[in-house]
Amino acid sequence: MEDIKAPENYEDLIRLIHERYDQMSRTYQRISVYLTQNPNEVAVQSVNAIGEHCGIHASSFVRFAQALGYKGFKDLQHLFQERLATAAPGFEARRRALDSELNMREDRSEYGFLRELVVRDIASLEDMLERTDPAQMSEAADMIENARTVYIVGQLRSAPVADLLRYILTMLGKPCVLLDASGGLSTHMARTIGKDDVLIAISFRFYANEVVNIVETVAQTGAPVVAISDSTLSPLAKSAKVLFAVPEHDYTFSRSLAAPMCLAQALTVAVAARVQKDTAEPRIPTVTGS
Repeated sequence: MEDIKAPENYEDLIRLIHERYDQMSRTYQRISVYLTQNPNEVAVQSVNAIGEHCGIHASSFVRFAQALGYKGFKDLQHLFQERLATAAPGFEARRRALDSELNMREDRSEYGFLRELVVRDIASLEDMLERTDPAQMSEAADMIENARTVYIVGQLRSAPVADLLRYILTMLGKPCVLLDASGGLSTHMARTIGKDDVLIAISFRFYANEVVNIVETVAQTGAPVVAISDSTLSPLAKSAKVLFAVPEHDYTFSRSLAAPMCLAQALTVAVAARVQKDTAEPRIPTVTGS
């Protein structure tokens, strides 16, 4: 990347990263994804700790910062620290509490694993709540409510989120189509999506190729796309009218779906409030009626 003037605030830095992402090396792209997914951690951790977490040598972070016009990583990190001081003043205390909670874990039983997952999921949910834009929630709910038909696509680890959305929206009486990968017809079914419809797409690393292709194809027709992914640098981002970036946190065994499932439920509750004209106590009907 050619020499440039270093951005002076966090928003300009993230904008520059997005603009240059496609031209970056694979290592720089991995760094970019980590920075945009974990701004709070970047603000409080050393470059060595960040590099160790990513599996990338700290010197690469220094060179990355220099490629963006900074003298070193600390100058870039300062923008994240300024953001944290105003946007998430309680984060450091919560991080210390989480670290303390996990470091004290001596229970290696089945219940101990459950407890660790619950503690981490609570942190992920708080992180998502802090990052989510209320205006985007309203816009997405309006798009879903007003759509002629809601199409949903999510494969691999994203499939449970897609299934939950299909179930609840169907129970709310919304015409809903799940672009199921079985039978190999998802891409062909997506070609029937019109401008009066909406596509909800869910995909996380490592992004399912068919989902990415469907999102790009649908966006080209002018149909709106609501995307749930893990980063503003996700391949879904460019095609989405509304993007919910739900950062994933590395767990010992797996990556949790607690945050994206909660977001999906919140969107359907918002749609229910509109459909039922009841913002106080919207209800999701069930098959049994109970």
